[in-house]
Amino acid sequence: MNATQPDATYRVIIDTDPGQDDAFALLLALASPRIHILGVTTVSGNVPARQTADNARRIVELAGHGHIAVFAGAERPMLREARPVVEIHGETGIDGWDWPLAQRPPEPRHAIEWLVETLLREPAGSVSLIALAPQTNLALALRLEPAITSRIARIVFMGGGYFEGGNMTPAAEYNILVDPEAAAIVLASGIDITAVPIDCTHTAPAPVDWSQELDALGTEVGRACAGMMRFFEIHGNKKFGTKSRPLHDAIAVGALLWPELFEGRRCPVDVERSGHLTTGMTVVDWLRQTGLPDNCLWLRRCLDPAELYRRMLAELARLPPVA
Repeated sequence: MNATQPDATYRVIIDTDPGQDDAFALLLALASPRIHILGVTTVSGNVPARQTADNARRIVELAGHGHIAVFAGAERPMLREARPVVEIHGETGIDGWDWPLAQRPPEPRHAIEWLVETLLREPAGSVSLIALAPQTNLALALRLEPAITSRIARIVFMGGGYFEGGNMTPAAEYNILVDPEAAAIVLASGIDITAVPIDCTHTAPAPVDWSQELDALGTEVGRACAGMMRFFEIHGNKKFGTKSRPLHDAIAVGALLWPELFEGRRCPVDVERSGHLTTGMTVVDWLRQTGLPDNCLWLRRCLDPAELYRRMLAELARLPPVA
């Protein structure tokens, strides 16, 4: 079970690589009165790093929260080449909506430098990290300044797959596959970690034709979300033979906000970095056979997907805020 309290309020940094499902995650976090976002950091992932930062700026501005700072981070994984997936997310990463240009650029400071400074400045244990991308920024920040380990309240990350295998290779989920070395560093950090893998997200596909409900909100946010949803489902439905797709990264934010809708188990988790067929695999010791210490709450399933998306819709309806 998740130890997070369902009525808690969170001060967070969101690390992301938008990505339509990242966009939904950001919008959900921006809409929730229980989440206070200190800043957004971006990384190379679904699309190149400069594009992910520009996308994040467009998303926070659409939500009426243009004051939130966005910091561009690592332009490639720690030891590997970047792996953009424009075939899934489109050339911009957030295709499906005619996005206006961002009114301001990302901040000039590097994301990793800002992460370290912010975590050292804020009271210890007061800031949680929501990681929705390859974990390059987080791992490099931990390597640059190990003292931040004791400052972080928790990390909730979307990534990995064990019971479901992988969605990019037979063994590996995308966020982990892109930078398995970074994910291994984060998992070994000793920080309180909740993983929201495809084992969990695949149990929570969006309602069929949810885009119509998003359109019916009658807001720019609703229309943008509806367009992104339609685009996001094209590739996924074709690949998996489904009628709708889970919004993976938004589900991770949902797991932080509404832990009562999820179940999982604390257990040892590591990442394969050198397998011929299994690089990027998250190896989950579900039965605790290795004798290694538990380092991760691995969410296995969503207990009520309909309620999850009902709550998401209600939160998105808050945006943009009334002037």
